Amino acid sequence: MARLRRTGPGRVNGWKSKRGGSLIAVVDYGVGNLRSVAKAFEHEDFEAMVTSDPAVIRDAAGVVLPGDGNFGAVMQNLRETGLVDAALTAVKAGRPFLGICVGYQMMLDSSEESPGVSGLGLIPGVARRFPRRAGLKVPHMGWNSLESLADVRLLEEVHEGDMVYFVHSYYPSPVDPAGGAAWTDYGCVFPAVYCQQNLMATQFHPEKSGKVGRGIIRAFGRICQC
Repeated sequence: MARLRRTGPGRVNGWKSKRGGSLIAVVDYGVGNLRSVAKAFEHEDFEAMVTSDPAVIRDAAGVVLPGDGNFGAVMQNLRETGLVDAALTAVKAGRPFLGICVGYQMMLDSSEESPGVSGLGLIPGVARRFPRRAGLKVPHMGWNSLESLADVRLLEEVHEGDMVYFVHSYYPSPVDPAGGAAWTDYGCVFPAVYCQQNLMATQFHPEKSGKVGRGIIRAFGRICQC
């Protein structure tokens, strides 16, 4: 099983992937949830590195952007650590790129949670707050199903109606719904999975979603090996 690796600037020199370049970089910009994401890939025997080194992120076979917390705060952290350019460079180079939870929302243009704060602009659209409705608890916390699955590689082990675990108060609302690969209804229908070329995202946490989440982790790992 691959070892979990953590590195910072200046510590990449001399490092060599045991898998000949199939490293998955988990972007470390000072938020929580990083180790659990990396361990999920490690458990499936993919080599993962939690890193704040721009060179590693730019050159990795695949990049994962987890997110946890307030949209404005996490975007500020990403910019202050100087990792925005590295992430965008990886995307432009065609590297598989996976946003998780707030990481998905960061891929959008903006969020209603933090007016005036720009996202990465990889997916045209906005993260919107769930509507106020009787019986609808916000944050949306718990298990919900994935419906209307598209035929995409990220979901090759997922089936209609499979349950995944969510923790969020805002949902992604892309301008073009064509990238929606799986949908969830929680007071409104939103794309819980997004797939468009090398851009992929899940509003739920695959690392907390049991067997279904492990299937998504494996699928992304395989995509990174191509």
